[in-house]
Amino acid sequence: MNSIILSYITFVYFASFMLYLLMMVMGKEYFGRLATVVTLAGLLGQSFAIVLRWIESYKLGIGHAPLSNLYESLIFFAWTIVFLYLLIEWRTKNRSLGVFATPLAFLAMAYASYSPTISTGIQPLVPALKSNWLIAHVLTCFFGYAAFGLAFGLSLMYLLKQREKPEGSSVFIRILPESSILDDMSYQMVVIGFLLLTLGIITGSVWAHSAWGSYWSWDPKETWSLITWLVYAALLHSRMVRGWRGNRLALLCIIGFSCVLFTYFGVNYLAGLHSYAKS
Repeated sequence: MNSIILSYITFVYFASFMLYLLMMVMGKEYFGRLATVVTLAGLLGQSFAIVLRWIESYKLGIGHAPLSNLYESLIFFAWTIVFLYLLIEWRTKNRSLGVFATPLAFLAMAYASYSPTISTGIQPLVPALKSNWLIAHVLTCFFGYAAFGLAFGLSLMYLLKQREKPEGSSVFIRILPESSILDDMSYQMVVIGFLLLTLGIITGSVWAHSAWGSYWSWDPKETWSLITWLVYAALLHSRMVRGWRGNRLALLCIIGFSCVLFTYFGVNYLAGLHSYAKS
């Protein structure tokens, strides 16, 4: 039942994306307001389905938080992106980021719901996951990933805004916030994501010690998490110490999010302690 609801939520997020796109292309605020309502409805429906899945796991006698495999993590990843985006929209009163945030949520949901290689069933936890650290580790990591995803979207917006011409540009580009605002917002998202990823690595290390007897094993997932952390650490260093702004930081954000995606998807299919995540 929960997987059916979540598959429908995929189309809700696609509808949100189309409405935000219409707002950006046509310059009609009506589409933006409607997109916000649809996105919020999708988030509420997704939240209900996640709770329903959690309850159903207890009814099956294998009760655990729905965060244990690739399907459940993709669903939660989409949820965190939409949740953080709506917070930003509420605080800034600007909806232009929606056209870049909702496709990320839609693609995560679509891959989780319709990929033939991903099982949507509720599965018992492997021994390594039977720990109270599971929720803390996954929450911090995925909220960090979501913040990096929004920083990626803001960086794309910044690069597009740089194409604005004095003699006039398309409605899409004119609606985007000023370059300085986009630059600052992207930096703020990176700071939030970096702090959360740091907590995720720390909680993961403590969990690894209790599960495998070692804080760090140079597993592919651990190695690429460290690489991702170093890329964003270099970005923050460049901003705070070297004073980098603009295009260079936007490109670093894009590179950093590419590392996030490889850490999340790519290394799941490499042999290692985290290989259970591909199931």
